[in-house]
Amino acid sequence: MTTAVDIRDLSITFATDGGDVQAVRGVTLEVQPGEVLAIVGESGSGKTVTARTILGLLPETAITRGAVILDGTEITRLDPAGLRAVRGPKAAMVFQEPSSALNPVFPVGWQLAEGLRAHGGVGRKDARAVAIDMLRRVGIPEPERRVDYYPHQFSGGQKQRIVIAMALALKPKVIIADEPTTALDVTVQAEILDLLRSLRDEEGTAIVLITHNMGVVADLADRVAVMLNGELVETAPVGELFAAPQHEYTQRLLAAVPRLEVTDRQAPQTDAAPLVVAKDLVIEYPGRFGRGGFRAVDGVSFTLAPGEVVGLVGESGSGKSTIGRAIAGLTPVSDGSLEVLGMQMLGVKERQFRPLRKDLGFVFQDPATSFNPLLTIAQNVAEPLIVHGMAKDPSDARPRVDELLEAVQLPGAFGDRYPHELSGGQRQRASLARALALDPKLLIADEPTSALDVSVQARVLELFGEVQERFGFATLFITHDLAVVDMLAHKVVVLHRGEIAEYGRTAEVLGAPKDEYTKRLIASLPVPDPVEQAARRAEWAALNR
Repeated sequence: MTTAVDIRDLSITFATDGGDVQAVRGVTLEVQPGEVLAIVGESGSGKTVTARTILGLLPETAITRGAVILDGTEITRLDPAGLRAVRGPKAAMVFQEPSSALNPVFPVGWQLAEGLRAHGGVGRKDARAVAIDMLRRVGIPEPERRVDYYPHQFSGGQKQRIVIAMALALKPKVIIADEPTTALDVTVQAEILDLLRSLRDEEGTAIVLITHNMGVVADLADRVAVMLNGELVETAPVGELFAAPQHEYTQRLLAAVPRLEVTDRQAPQTDAAPLVVAKDLVIEYPGRFGRGGFRAVDGVSFTLAPGEVVGLVGESGSGKSTIGRAIAGLTPVSDGSLEVLGMQMLGVKERQFRPLRKDLGFVFQDPATSFNPLLTIAQNVAEPLIVHGMAKDPSDARPRVDELLEAVQLPGAFGDRYPHELSGGQRQRASLARALALDPKLLIADEPTSALDVSVQARVLELFGEVQERFGFATLFITHDLAVVDMLAHKVVVLHRGEIAEYGRTAEVLGAPKDEYTKRLIASLPVPDPVEQAARRAEWAALNR
C-alpha cells in the first residue's frame, strides 16, 4: 500500500526584508492510508507551514528543501498546473475559519459543484446531485432545500461541515484539517470529530490534523508529532505519548491542558448589594420586513456579587454573549429586569448609563481587532483613562500604564510596541491591562482564551485568577470551555436556547449535573487522555441516541 504522505528532511525558509527566517528544520514524517496524524505545538512552531507544503500552498517567498511525496507524487517539483491536478483528487484542506473559506455571494451547492466540474468533467445536474449527497453525508438537515442556501444562512458548526463536504467531494486520499474545531462549541466539536473519525474508518482517508487542543488529539489521533521552533521533537502513538511523554516540551504541553476536576471555589463573603441582578430577563431582536422578532434570551435570572466570578456557558446561539452585551449597555433589554451597578437597564438611555461605564471593563475574544493598529500598546491601554478625563494624554497616563502592564506580567518596554508586534497571548494580557485601567468593579470577559495555544491559555488563565484576586473585581466569564469555568468560576449559569438549563455553585453543577443538556455538554468535552476519552465518547454517543 502506497504511503499517503511521505515528508523527508523538509526545511522551509522565508525570505523577508529583515533577512531569512527558517520556519521548518529537517522534518521527516509519514502518514499511512486510514491513519490520523496530529501535528501539535504552539503558534510559530511550524506545524501549519509543514502541512500546507503537502498541497503546495506556500507563498513565493518560501524556499523549500527536502522531499514531500503525496500518494507517490513529488509535490515540490510540480508546476501550477500539476498542483491544480492533485488538489482535490489526491489531497484537500479543511481550513480553520469556514467563513473565510466559503464565498458569501454563491450558494453552498454551487461552491460544492464547482470543484466537481473543474476536476471531474461532471455535468451541472450530476454535480448538484453529488453536492446534495455530500451535504447529507456530513449531517446537514434537509440537503435538497439547503443546497441553495448561502453561507450566512448556516451556523458555525454547519459551515465547518460544508467545508468538510467540499474537501470530500473528489474523494481525496488525504485530508489536511487545520484547527477544524477551534472556534466551535464542545457539542458541535464532538459531532465534527465523529464525522472525521467515520471518514477514516469507512473511506480509509488519511488525515493530517493540526491542532493545539490536546483533548481533540486524544479523541481522534492515531499518532502524534510534536513540533517546537520548526523542529520535530517527538513522534509516538497517541496512547504512548499521553502515558509517557519523553521530551520536556511535550510534558509541559500536556501539563498546561485545563482539566475538568470539579474544584469547589468559595466566593468571597460580602454584605454588599449584588452588582448584577437579572430577573426574568428577556432580550429580543426585532424582525425585518414584517417578520416577527427573535427571542435570544427568555426569562433568565441570576446574580453577580462583588468579587465573584460567574461562568456563563452554552452553545453558539444560547444567548450568553447577548447577556454580556446587555450588561455592558450595548444591547437593549426587552422585558423583565436587569440591574447593573444599581441602574435598571430596561428602558435606560445612554446618557444615564454613561457615568457608570468607567466601572465596567470588557475583555474581547480577539484583542487583535479590538486594538487600534496605528497606536502603540501604551496608547491603547491609556485610551480609557483619557476618554474618562483621568489623564490629559498618553504621556500623562504612562506611569499608570506601566503599572498595569507590570500587573499582567508584560515588561514596560512592550508599551512602545504596536499590537502586531506582540504574540496572541501577549496581546490578550495587554487587553486585560486596558480593561483594568479604570479599576472597574465589574469585568465582562467574552471568550478571552478560546483562540490561544494551550500553554499560552494556561498562563493567561493563571494570570487572570491572580489579577482577579488582587484587584477584587467581579467577573462575568463567557465561554464554551467547561474546564476554564471549573478553574475560575464560583458559580455557573448553563444556557440553552436562551433559557437557563442549570444554575448554581460550579462544583454542584459540573460535579452532579441534573439537566440532560448539562450532562451532554460535559460528556462532549474532550479530555487529554485517550483511554478516558474513549469512555467519554461512548457516554456522549449514548446521551445523543
